[in-house]
Amino acid sequence: MPSYPQARVPVGAVTVWSVSEADLARHVSAAWSDGEGGAIVTANVDIVRAATRDPALAALIARSEVVVADGMPVVWAGRIAGARVPERVTGSSLVFTLSEAAARAGRSVYLLGGNPGVPEAAARALTARYPGLRIAGTDSPPFGFETDPDLTERAVAACAAANPDLVLVGLGFPKQERLIELLRDRLPDTWFLGCGAGIPMAAGEFRRAPGLVQRAGGEWLHRLALEPRRLARRYLRDDLPFALRLLAGAVHTRLRPARSTRSARSARSTRSARSTRSTNPREY
Repeated sequence: MPSYPQARVPVGAVTVWSVSEADLARHVSAAWSDGEGGAIVTANVDIVRAATRDPALAALIARSEVVVADGMPVVWAGRIAGARVPERVTGSSLVFTLSEAAARAGRSVYLLGGNPGVPEAAARALTARYPGLRIAGTDSPPFGFETDPDLTERAVAACAAANPDLVLVGLGFPKQERLIELLRDRLPDTWFLGCGAGIPMAAGEFRRAPGLVQRAGGEWLHRLALEPRRLARRYLRDDLPFALRLLAGAVHTRLRPARSTRSARSARSTRSARSTRSTNPREY
């Protein structure tokens, strides 16, 4: 794997890169040139929460080459903890950024996930936006395919036969990351992005929040308004309280070195005072 100097910072049970989206695209392009593959996890609050609750999911994420902060609470937690996390890097945005990088480098893209017809629509949108982009193939595995070894093998074999340089896997966490692990055994030189809803977004099924709302950390409200029945429980009952705990934990992490420094100084002062008393005995 090509070396990369960017800092990493623990956020909950995951370690995220302190990297911008543009720098990540350059990293992937350099890796293609060197014949190296890898996997990217876009860690939002829901993914960090799941990993914090389940060590097996934390280990699954840790086996990826790159983990980026997808969610402003994750960005804020990294910054509070002392890392210069430059921006939020989302899976839906990386679909476009990495497709553009692939087009420039003459690389091919495979889209895996979404309802029938959706990855094909996304492929058309991407090739229209980035002339020269090669689409190696598309696939919409049936619902529940991951529980059927034959259907899983069919999805893996179809992707492997296409031999793409970049695979966009939009199945949701952790399903997409588990499938990516299987695919990596067949395609070691390929890059994989777990992009969640990034494929239907690229197809124009729904839009992201305005840029100002994204930068302010309010895109979750936009998504909640679009899909209240599906997302209300996850966002309001599970993710929001966890995000607050995540930020509180980052504050604790940031303050801990200062407390340790003060304790060390106090201990040195105490030892110095004792030494002074021992070398200057009282006179009676």
